Order: sequence, then C-alpha cells, then structure tokens
Amino acid sequence: MMNSAGKHRKRATIGIASVLGVAAIAAAMFALSTPDGQAAESCQGLDTALRSNLDFIAGQQADPDAVSAARIANRQAVVDLIQQRREAAGCTEEVLADVGEQEQGAGTDEAMAGEGEVVCPGSTVTLSGEGGAPAASSGEFPAGTKLKVTNLDNDKSTTVEVTGVSGSCALLNNAAFEQVREPGKFLIRRATIERVG
Repeated sequence: MMNSAGKHRKRATIGIASVLGVAAIAAAMFALSTPDGQAAESCQGLDTALRSNLDFIAGQQADPDAVSAARIANRQAVVDLIQQRREAAGCTEEVLADVGEQEQGAGTDEAMAGEGEVVCPGSTVTLSGEGGAPAASSGEFPAGTKLKVTNLDNDKSTTVEVTGVSGSCALLNNAAFEQVREPGKFLIRRATIERVG
C-alpha cells in the first residue's frame, strides 16, 4: 500500500508530466507556424487569417441563429490568438471585416451560372475549420441540399452536400475549401454559389 509521501510524489510527477506535455505541444505548434522554425511570421498571412475570422464574426452578427453566440465566441478566441501573433511579429496594419464588399460581383456571379440556380449572389465563402469528407453548412438551405461553389479567381469548383447549419450561405469544411482555395488565402471574395440537383 502506497504511503502518503509516495502518493504526493506520484501526483507531483503526473503534474510535471502534464505541464511538460502542454509545453511540448505549444513548442511544436510554434515551430510549425513559423517558416524553418524561425520566430518570424508573415504579416500578410496573419492579416488574411484575421480578416477571414472577422468576416465570419460579422456574418454571424448580421444573420444570427441559435448557435451563433457559440460560434462567435470560438472565432473570437482565434482572433485573440492571431492578434497576439501579429503583435509578436511586429504587424501594425489595421485589419477590419470586409462586410461592405459582399455585395460586389453579383452580376458576374449570375453571368457565370450554367449548371444550377445561382443563390446568395455576392456572398463571400470561407471555411469552418471542420474535418471530414467535403461538405458545407448553410443558414439558407436544409441538410441534403447540393451546392456548387466556384472560385471565380481560379475557376476551381466543388459540389458539396449541406450537412449542418451555419450563419453563411455556404460555409465549406476544410476538405471542400481545399478543393477551391487559392494558396495562402482563407476567404473567397468572388464566388458563384449554385443550388444543383
């Protein structure tokens, strides 16, 4: 039977291991987030990521649903982390949400349509950060709806099924967004969203 001192030593050992484990994970994440392990980050990349998250928050605030508050809280935590990284990298440019730009390009969207009904003209498209097979969530269409998203800046498109609810017309998960994104960009400003099938 373990005496009291032995129990305290075991607890202390577990506590130290937990702290070291968290520190190792944090160090690995920092190394992965910096080129060649150097403590230098691209302000342009950080600014793009920040703007994407601010756009998402603005969209949730403009058209909230039952879980918007939770989504906003999660994204705000990401924004705070990005701001810390921007400060450490010496980034000084003010970054704001581009809510006013969402109306641009509606005529172009309709002109590019061909396979389905163009919906949500002028909407920007971003990613949810969720894993799994290519899919989307939507605040406009029920689960099972098929949406074709085309990035007009590189002419890449993907057709996905709506599997959940979001505050956007089409919020792509990671796999779907990878199929249409431009390298280094976390937001598609010029997109056609079509309902197909």
